[in-house]
Amino acid sequence: MSSEPATPPDADRARPTRRTVLATTAAAGGALTVGALPDFMESTAQATEQAPTSEVTVTVNGTRHTLTVDNRTSLLDLLREHLKLTGTKKGCDAGACGACTVLVDGRRVNGCLTLAVRLHGREVTTIEGVARADQLHPLQQAFIDQDAFQCGYCTSGQIMSGLGCIKEGHATSGDRIRESMSGNICRCGCYPKIVRAVEQAARHS
Repeated sequence: MSSEPATPPDADRARPTRRTVLATTAAAGGALTVGALPDFMESTAQATEQAPTSEVTVTVNGTRHTLTVDNRTSLLDLLREHLKLTGTKKGCDAGACGACTVLVDGRRVNGCLTLAVRLHGREVTTIEGVARADQLHPLQQAFIDQDAFQCGYCTSGQIMSGLGCIKEGHATSGDRIRESMSGNICRCGCYPKIVRAVEQAARHS
């Protein structure tokens, strides 16, 4: 026979179960979170109120805009959130995919990496400003002719980068186009058709 003392009948009921421990911990954590939430919201609001702002005047697609923005506002957010020009897409928000490519004074930039306050007096062209009335730009038409898109999310950035590529004189061969536009990612893999579209537009520019 075992010499260990017998467990009293009520010992298991007195010992906390795993479920009880988890429930108690969650309740305590929730109480702390709820208790800290007003302070967190107040500090966030104060930080937002104290954030430095600047007035910036920028011409977008031929229209002059003067806005007061947080100094941390990116060109991408200025376009999408302030001017409601949502054709420029937010992809990685880190300058790695090219979905937010626009032209500033005719040169390509990543909207997510460009501070809006640095564009005072500059001219910005987005995908909304490429066509002329009902007439598509030759590169837009080339994307249709070559079926150079699938999901379409990257297309506006690809077209803007293609315009820059042509304007900068890099659209002289397929290899140069691929190198020049290597910063624009197409997750659907339409690269050969995109190159053909840029080549087509370059011939008519």
